[in-house]
Amino acid sequence: MFLGKVIGNIWATKKNSELKNLKLMLIQPINAELKDTGDIIIAVDTVGSGPGEIIYYITASEAVIPLPVNFAPVDASIVGIVDSINTEN
Repeated sequence: MFLGKVIGNIWATKKNSELKNLKLMLIQPINAELKDTGDIIIAVDTVGSGPGEIIYYITASEAVIPLPVNFAPVDASIVGIVDSINTEN
């Protein structure tokens, strides 16, 4: 799993039928110090997140696991909204 910040959403009127009724969000990957760590990605939102929220997400073939279908063209899925991060050693 990875940390990210939701920075926006995507509206697509035409998309693969397996993605129907699924919300697509723009995510900025971040580290535990909330610093940007990579390129912006698109992810399916499975938890009702919104812009500005810190989330965690999964990628690769596992990204389809939380979806209500057996197969979908998905590379990333948001699976949780972060309440707090503690990095004490």
